[in-house]
Amino acid sequence: MRVLHAVTLHSPRNAFGGPVRVALNLAAGLRARGHEARLLALGEEFDPWPTEVEGIPATLYPARRLLPLGFSGMTSPALLAAAGRLVREADLVHVHLARDLVTLPVALAALRAGRPLVLQTHGMVDPSGKALAKVLDALAVRRLLHRAGAVLYLTPHERNGLDAVAGSALGNTVRLVNGVPAQEERPALSGPPRILYSARLQSRKRPVDFVDAAPAVLAVHPDAEFVVAGPDEGELPAVRARIAALGLGDRFTVTGGLTGPEVLAELRRAGVYVLPSVDEPFPMSVLEALAVGVPSVVTRSNGLAKDIAAAGAGRVVEPGPEGVAAAVLELLAPEANRAASLAARKLAVDAFSMDAVLDTLLSVYEGIGLRPA
Repeated sequence: MRVLHAVTLHSPRNAFGGPVRVALNLAAGLRARGHEARLLALGEEFDPWPTEVEGIPATLYPARRLLPLGFSGMTSPALLAAAGRLVREADLVHVHLARDLVTLPVALAALRAGRPLVLQTHGMVDPSGKALAKVLDALAVRRLLHRAGAVLYLTPHERNGLDAVAGSALGNTVRLVNGVPAQEERPALSGPPRILYSARLQSRKRPVDFVDAAPAVLAVHPDAEFVVAGPDEGELPAVRARIAALGLGDRFTVTGGLTGPEVLAELRRAGVYVLPSVDEPFPMSVLEALAVGVPSVVTRSNGLAKDIAAAGAGRVVEPGPEGVAAAVLELLAPEANRAASLAARKLAVDAFSMDAVLDTLLSVYEGIGLRPA
């Protein structure tokens, strides 16, 4: 089976975050099972320009920013011109859909070509009052949601949002959680406590809360080290300003965006992973932390909060630096950290293994008319 995974943007520093990681994980899993899976996306910041990403054949087109709308304003005339040919070369088109000028045109091209179409929205297609979202929904999104062979969602909240965008209850939705490949367990902790934030620096992810939690942690562990990793989406100046205002420049490392291997290297050095964001549907960064065995601190609106709490794989808190600091301090206690680390790895294997995710995905593919390899 030839499967084309289309996602908005790939860059060396993972500027687009989780959807690209999911697409690569799924493509790698499909290839391991004998299928031909490849990636289609915009690309930027590459030198030299790649023809594969992490072993996955990739067709990447240089990104052009046509409108000042972040990822939604990026496209490539060459990609748009080639979209019809690229989807016809595939047996199935799997689009990681957002309201943008890459994934929407590719999905529409798949419909025109009569190719089986699977949409996976990662929480990116939700009810919106913005004028552009309303226009795109009317022109393309609703039609795609109704006509796709399957629409994959992460949580019941996302499913309800998709129904609202579609204007009626969708009959083609399937729940597919994000999976995480098995990882080598982190080594035994040594040296000063190291606390990690690794996600895009945007307001919803609240990286400033991570900074503001540091003084309370340092009051108990004055040698603690804090790492802020991730590409900037508007919050980097606030993060740097807050670090400076607290006089903590010697306690913080701000790395910018990291490659996949670099993220895993940071996780293996971390005592605790913190993602203070709100309304996070199903973060890959937390799944990667769990797979490595790093206890994680998340807020109650995180899609993984109930799983983490039930398994004892970390702590679930109310949004804000006070709760984050208290949870980090609990998890820095050696016995608590060891117990949560073991629970984290068990949760990753039992609930979010790639094998289980791929079994579900292939049943979806077969259900819309494709035969297994």
